[in-house]
Amino acid sequence: MPVIRPPSKVLVSGANGYVAMWVVHELLEQGYAVRGTVRSAEKGEYIKKQFAKYGDKLEIVVVEDITKLADTLQEGAFDRAVKGVDAIAHTASPFHFNASRPAELIGPAVQGTVGILQSTLKHGTSVKRVVITSSVGAVVRDEPTPTTFTEKDWNLQSLEIVNEQGENAPKLAIYRASKTLAEQAAWKFVEEHKQEINWDIAVLNPPYVLGPAIHEVTDPASLNTSAKLFYDHVADATKVEALGNEYLSKAGACWVDVRDLGVAHRLALEKPEAGNERIIVSA
Repeated sequence: MPVIRPPSKVLVSGANGYVAMWVVHELLEQGYAVRGTVRSAEKGEYIKKQFAKYGDKLEIVVVEDITKLADTLQEGAFDRAVKGVDAIAHTASPFHFNASRPAELIGPAVQGTVGILQSTLKHGTSVKRVVITSSVGAVVRDEPTPTTFTEKDWNLQSLEIVNEQGENAPKLAIYRASKTLAEQAAWKFVEEHKQEINWDIAVLNPPYVLGPAIHEVTDPASLNTSAKLFYDHVADATKVEALGNEYLSKAGACWVDVRDLGVAHRLALEKPEAGNERIIVSA
């Protein structure tokens, strides 16, 4: 029996993102109701127009700061958003290589993940499953020879690099550290509160995500990081010439189609077997 089934309501955090838009699309297509969070009402307007045909099946709420944790003086960022939903797909987390300090990526990634779990514990009385979008960045490490990684692997290498080098750490190491720490924080939260929660989590670990964009793209700079990397090396003639073919000829990264990743989120929400699992989603 599925954990949830249509017409259950699913909360999708960061709903205007590249991956999240395809998650919303997949859920709506399959008959679910969706409550999506965005950081401003303006960002929500685009989503409403994009999915106008689904009518009141789509609800948009504003969560301005996903890092706001609940305490005795303030409510958590997601406290209101989790009320009345049956499941959650937490996709909201920064993915870029522009951070000048590790805390710029690590803080929002960890606090956003812990915050939505805190809110679910306190106010998500009808929630049955939380799916968290992590990354293979939390799994893989750099090795001099070909290596097979599985869901049992954790990228502790990037944590060591960031701890040792701080602001001088490579941008990729900072990003990978943020995903590792955020996912570890999620599993730790569930373990510490296992006697209190009536839901479980499933974690998806995709590699580079490529494919068509249905989020708001006004220019190439609006592309997500994975798609922008592809665009720069293949589609932008000026950059292709400057970058050369070395990256494309030697890169060994895996990837997944964003549409398949959207389906994977729905399946992870539905399948009982996905509970308490890390799942690498790769083409």
